[in-house]
Amino acid sequence: MKIQNPFRLGLLAGLGVLVALAIGAMVGQLATIITYVGAAIFLALGLDPIVSFLERRKLPRWAALLVTVVVALGAFVGIFYLIVPTIVQQASKLVNEVVDYTSSITWTDFLNNVQSFVGSSINVQDVADQVVKYIQDNLDTISGGVLAAGLVVVNGVFGAIIVLILTLYFTASLDSFKRALYQLVPATKRAKFADLAEQISSSVGRYVIGQAALALCNGVLSFIFLSIIGAQLPAVFAFIAFLASLIPLVGTISGSVLIVLGQILLLPDSPGTWITAGIYYLVYMQLEAYVLSPNIMNRAVKVPGVIVVIAALTGGTLLGILGALIAIPVAAAVLLIVKQVVLPRQNEL
Repeated sequence: MKIQNPFRLGLLAGLGVLVALAIGAMVGQLATIITYVGAAIFLALGLDPIVSFLERRKLPRWAALLVTVVVALGAFVGIFYLIVPTIVQQASKLVNEVVDYTSSITWTDFLNNVQSFVGSSINVQDVADQVVKYIQDNLDTISGGVLAAGLVVVNGVFGAIIVLILTLYFTASLDSFKRALYQLVPATKRAKFADLAEQISSSVGRYVIGQAALALCNGVLSFIFLSIIGAQLPAVFAFIAFLASLIPLVGTISGSVLIVLGQILLLPDSPGTWITAGIYYLVYMQLEAYVLSPNIMNRAVKVPGVIVVIAALTGGTLLGILGALIAIPVAAAVLLIVKQVVLPRQNEL
């Protein structure tokens, strides 16, 4: 018996390791689905405050859900039909300008212009020959990369549709999910758990609305300002500013850098335009960091600035963009649990 115990212990430990590895592999295979579900729940919690607001205005639950879903879908379709055609039109204009420019000069003239710009320190013809040779030698790899990029775009559109459908489903079923979750908690602790869960879900919802408000503010102001200064493709870059601002902490600065670089590439002979754009985004980032974001986010999640930075960096490192999005409300939930659960227990000891 004494000989068998170590063997059994080792066998069980080995089986446990195998089971843990199998579970890890399954989670890895389901990472995309888990991301879709997490994003949908996150967005559903963002729509829930609107539903609750309508319910407080004496609307029944089903009517509040219907109004919220119709408004959300209407906003999505409206943005699609208002912004996407403009983006496509301006992107097509950019492509046509590039085509017209390339067709107006010969390859030799282009190389001579580049050579005169860089001087005699670099032989542009040799560099061009090396680039052509590299493309010829790696044509299969480049073609595969282009195909992979196309598949990423298709998967992104497919994923957005799935997230939209799941969001609508979770928004309609959120109360049922909450009630089912509360039933799993012992009856003596159910009321406290339900109260804490409602506070957390409300905090997440306010955070989503606040982040969307910041992104919308950046997008609208960017479009107005870029149109006033005569920047190229204002709708495209305003849309980039909106999407980038949805990412907390680093989104605004990343979008601003992309916009300024885009203006430098499109308007190399108009430094006043992209310098003005750079100054504007420097001022706007200060305004957002010290005025807009504190007033909106402090009311939404009430998380100290240091914890916001640490949470966003940690979430982005672990789960990418989704992690950066959910990190701040998760930090708010942890702080809420500490204040209402951990600290009271410590005070009773």
